[in-house]
Amino acid sequence: MSGDPLALYIHWPFCVSKCPYCDFNSHVRSSVDAEAWKQGLLADLRHEARLLSGRRLSSIFFGGGTPSLMDPSTVEALIRAAAAEWTFTDNVEVTLEANPNSVEAARFADLAAAGVNRLSLGVQSLDDDALSFLGRAHSAREARQALEIAQSAFARVSFDLIYGLPGDTESSWSDALSRALSLGTTHLSLYQLTIEPGTRFASMVSKKQFQPLDSDTAAKLYELTDAMTSAAGLPLYEISNYARRGDESRHNLTYWRYGEYAGIGPGGHGRRLGMRTVRHKKPENFLSAVLRNGHGIAEEAKLSPLEAADEALVMGLRLSEGIDARAIASRYGLATIVDWQCVDDLVRSGHLKRAGTRIALTPAGRLLLDYILGQIVAAPTRILAVG
Repeated sequence: MSGDPLALYIHWPFCVSKCPYCDFNSHVRSSVDAEAWKQGLLADLRHEARLLSGRRLSSIFFGGGTPSLMDPSTVEALIRAAAAEWTFTDNVEVTLEANPNSVEAARFADLAAAGVNRLSLGVQSLDDDALSFLGRAHSAREARQALEIAQSAFARVSFDLIYGLPGDTESSWSDALSRALSLGTTHLSLYQLTIEPGTRFASMVSKKQFQPLDSDTAAKLYELTDAMTSAAGLPLYEISNYARRGDESRHNLTYWRYGEYAGIGPGGHGRRLGMRTVRHKKPENFLSAVLRNGHGIAEEAKLSPLEAADEALVMGLRLSEGIDARAIASRYGLATIVDWQCVDDLVRSGHLKRAGTRIALTPAGRLLLDYILGQIVAAPTRILAVG
């Protein structure tokens, strides 16, 4: 809503190599014109700022791709431009994603000096065999070294792990997660391996080159993750994210709480002023669009109240805090967004918990999120406009 702070997402599309599980908008190029990209991203940012003038900015997130491949001077220029266009909130969060093999100690220090105050490190595993399977270009030793350097350079550090690989067991994952929890960060993103369409892993599975982990074992690993992170003081606050209280990703909370955010850079998504925006995905097409139009937008569409409410439900139910279903319906002028009888049925079955009009998943419900969403969404004939 217009009085609430904004978030800004900046997409850097380039990687050293394409990981076999990755379906993000990432591209490998032999060379990148750093100055052209700086100017292109700045122009795209200023286009959003003209539409969103007078707003406060609570977070900036450099995602990718591998944003740590950006020249620190480009990172600094974008942060400065954002500060010139908007008023930063107190303790503004500026996150940048990095891979352990892509940045050395000097680059971390330069990025911190540029204004980045939170690093999200793509460790993915602390085991060399798993890293090889995942197609990562760094070793477990390099990951630990990069993490140490990051913790000395940035006030806040998070890192990602991927688990649920073929052959993972409760014992092996318990050992790996124990090592991760001992490394001293206050935020972890822990993702089960998902075989996404169009990836190299999807092709390998179709050719029976490996078999994904069975669903029963995957569920046990997820439950184990919840128990271990909670015991370590980093409870789950979103389906795949765990943090010490107060160290949650403020930027990502804006997404999940259905706040407004501007998204710039190739393939960047935004949601602002009742509109959904998508930038051109291919880097060359993005730059051409910026030169032609002053921005990289490929698609811009108005969200209907039903679409917005549905997205708010889907995003918000990922959070441990859940949603206030009545507040969402009221926000979009609807009578309801959920079938309360179905909600109460799922409360009785132990998959949802309810306090008035606020609903949230239970640990058992988190394993069935997609099913639950399909059950509780109110039938279109019951979603009536208020007034």
